[in-house]
Amino acid sequence: MTMKALISDPNARRGLRFGDVAEPEPTAAQALVEVHAISLNFGELAFLGHMHKPGDVPGWDAAGVVVRAAADGSGPPRGTRVTTAGWNGAWGELRAVDTNELAAIPADMDFGAASALPVAGVTALRAIRSLGSVVGRRVLVTGASGGVGSFAVQLARCAGAHVVASVRGEGLGESLRKLGAREVVVGLDAVREPFHGVLDNVGGSVLTRAFELVAPGGTLVSIGNASLEPSAIDFEQERSRGGDRRIALFTVGAGYGPDLSYLVELESLGELDPQIGWRGNWRQVEDAADALLERRVRGKVVLDLRRDE
Repeated sequence: MTMKALISDPNARRGLRFGDVAEPEPTAAQALVEVHAISLNFGELAFLGHMHKPGDVPGWDAAGVVVRAAADGSGPPRGTRVTTAGWNGAWGELRAVDTNELAAIPADMDFGAASALPVAGVTALRAIRSLGSVVGRRVLVTGASGGVGSFAVQLARCAGAHVVASVRGEGLGESLRKLGAREVVVGLDAVREPFHGVLDNVGGSVLTRAFELVAPGGTLVSIGNASLEPSAIDFEQERSRGGDRRIALFTVGAGYGPDLSYLVELESLGELDPQIGWRGNWRQVEDAADALLERRVRGKVVLDLRRDE
């Protein structure tokens, strides 16, 4: 049998087209999920052609309903509402997903809000954990108005940090303060006080400047490169400043289930806002991709396959 899906096609605009593909065949350790909503991430669109061959069904984040439980007995039963993670297969009407890469969601949670959690939310959570204790410490989040950035601001605040949010332009301060930022800065040129930790989503010259602001014993975590530019650090100059300062190259890893469950709990309690900045039908994927890649979106992009919940 076949299903509708967004398919990788290097000849199509934004590298995607709609088409019919075979329904996925889950392994014994996978559940089959009817997808209701998906969320898009900058990285999966910017590097689509590098990660997928023509004909693949891409997609990292999807939320929906289990229509076939895993044959090995792991994971939730049929009819469970879930949010799911993985490195492919989200952008179709059905998704086969490993049962350790999903989490159940409450009956009153919007599928779109749940779909925004996996990659961006778990990335932010694990990146903050990599800094160690941040209670009472200054933490800088660059690209703070983006998907990972907005989650990082909220989760660092929950962890007790004094959060400084860095953005590209004016007009974002009030919303980021509501999310927990103690300070909002446009760029880093005027920032002088050092940071215990930096969560960098931008790369390029922003990462270079941010590393200059890391305090002795502190860490810069390089999460993403939204600028699509290389960074140039003069390590001899940095050595002259002294102090044991580190750059950590972050990769999110696998086994999302427990962390997803934690984020679902925070969201259901009203302690975490997915910051959906653009939402529409999945037939509008080109418009959504344009908005995300051109950095016209604050927070997450969500596309609905079904609005029947």
